[in-house]
Amino acid sequence: MTSQDALSDDEIQGIWVGEAPQLNSTVTLADYDPEWPKLFEREAERIRAVLGDQVLVLEHVGSTSVPGLCAKPCVDILLVVPDSDDEDTYLPALEAAGYRLVIREPDWEKHRCFKGPDTNVNLHVYSPGNGQTERYRLLRDRMRAHPEERDLYAAKKRELAAKEWKYVQNYADAKTEVIEEILGRARAAQYDAFSDAYAEHAEKNVTNALYDRPAILDLAGDVSGRRVLDVGCAAGHLSALLAERGADVLGVDASAGMVSSAQRKFGEVARFEVADVTRPLPLEPGSIDVITASLVLHYLKDWGPALAEFRRVLKPGGALVFSVHHPGEDWHWFDKDNYFEVELLEDEFPPGQRVRFYRRPLSWTFQAVRDAGFAVDKLVEPMPVPEAAEADPKWAENLRTKPRFLYFRAVSPA
Repeated sequence: MTSQDALSDDEIQGIWVGEAPQLNSTVTLADYDPEWPKLFEREAERIRAVLGDQVLVLEHVGSTSVPGLCAKPCVDILLVVPDSDDEDTYLPALEAAGYRLVIREPDWEKHRCFKGPDTNVNLHVYSPGNGQTERYRLLRDRMRAHPEERDLYAAKKRELAAKEWKYVQNYADAKTEVIEEILGRARAAQYDAFSDAYAEHAEKNVTNALYDRPAILDLAGDVSGRRVLDVGCAAGHLSALLAERGADVLGVDASAGMVSSAQRKFGEVARFEVADVTRPLPLEPGSIDVITASLVLHYLKDWGPALAEFRRVLKPGGALVFSVHHPGEDWHWFDKDNYFEVELLEDEFPPGQRVRFYRRPLSWTFQAVRDAGFAVDKLVEPMPVPEAAEADPKWAENLRTKPRFLYFRAVSPA
């Protein structure tokens, strides 16, 4: 469920069927029109009539699907077919109904885009398992339910629309930052729904309790009397262990549900607040001795803002201790062809709860830490503590013999 990187002029021309139309002007936005949903329904009826059981998903998405939101007067439609690369199974029928293929991107989500026969539409076609369906839904539903998000997006759209763009795609690419901001809050809200279930799972789960948390504590070292910022504190289990060792702990998490769970269970030993680490934290520069971030950073595509903020609040010589998914494990487990690609993945954790995170090569991770100005002190592939073998012998053996997580201790130079 990731955004596409901004396209160059050559890339824009490359994905278009024929010559890509140039705008060379500002973008015209229209106030919300209640006719837009009706136009979608008309198109949906026509598409279902010509494709029949080829239609797996057909939904109104994009700005015209959000009441009260300004938009280019073009209805965005999401269509999922059994295999969008197999154009013979759907393209002739759509063309016979007057739809025209304008964009073909087989190397990005198997995406195709059609224009409508008599209505200004963008018909986006994907295959099952694509990374965009949930993204479209999450953004649409978030703005429908939260007027402040809709208004934020509208303000950014109007700001960008007033500028001149060579291609409409350039305008679309420029909106990515605000879209990701809104999606970030939407994803955090999703965690609220299963915060209690996660808290119970993480408390006794062998991987968390007898592998990850002991490794983080070991790298953090002696924290007695020190101020510790526990980033992505979730249900507060690591924060509580740090406090038990004498640290003054502030746990932060983007999920209000997780923070509420942490406060209920561990609020007497540590402080917990809702915070987004990709934005400025309410902390003074140089006020933190140690930052811990247990299995957090792989949820972020761009580590730059978070690592810069960590550098700002850490004292000179302060340590950042973090764990992420092992790059070799993600590449192998999800059976990916290109190890060196940065890619959004989806998994279930705890079972039944879908989570999304990025995989990336070790070199990317190491360079991001260095680029932020940290000196890497330790890089560790730990073993589970001995108690793991008693709690779950089979899984403990997996942890002892296969890569699972990767651990860094990085120091903020004086």
